[in-house]
Amino acid sequence: MGPADREALSSLGTRHEYPPYDMVLAEGDRTTFVVVLLSGWCTVWTSTDRGGRLILALRRAGEAVGDMAALDGRPRSASISALGPVTGLVVPGDRFRRFLASRPHANALMTIQLTERLRSADHERRSLASMTVLQRLAERLVELADRTGRLENEAVTIRLPLAQHELAASVGSTREAVAKALRLLREQGLVRTGPGTLVVADLDPLRLLAAGQPQGTET
Repeated sequence: MGPADREALSSLGTRHEYPPYDMVLAEGDRTTFVVVLLSGWCTVWTSTDRGGRLILALRRAGEAVGDMAALDGRPRSASISALGPVTGLVVPGDRFRRFLASRPHANALMTIQLTERLRSADHERRSLASMTVLQRLAERLVELADRTGRLENEAVTIRLPLAQHELAASVGSTREAVAKALRLLREQGLVRTGPGTLVVADLDPLRLLAAGQPQGTET
């Protein structure tokens, strides 16, 4: 989004600070405001029949959340929580719709974002049905490395306040199964783990593993 569009959008909303794990949007609510993430990360999640959480996606600074309800007026389809401290720009739904109607470039960008999310949701459904926990974990680590990783000492470091149970929820599995998969990856020398940190020594084997070509690991 260009400077003029960013300035116009900023004038329509108010900044809000969300502490870690604060609820940004709640599934089922009939609110229609949009939150543009200015800093930090959020989890998009839904409750499971067993009382747990399934993390559907991760959202970071520069992305808008809550836009579907603003556009169609229907109840929120998922909950969104802050993953660490988050700053957001809260824009009322009617103002957001008028903004998109008057700004063709911003409207096109929003359409692209919605399309990418639909494609991602389709892929997630397929992966839950056909991929092992190890494959789904490898794919998630590659995604996080591509989106937020930094090259340090010939390895990619991911610094994200994502607890192991949240990582498990993001691949639709249990904490125990993900702990086992991480142990296998550590034994292969592919990843190292620490508080709030994941270090990927080599992305290529993880990409192959996610694609169904295991590199000596089984689960």
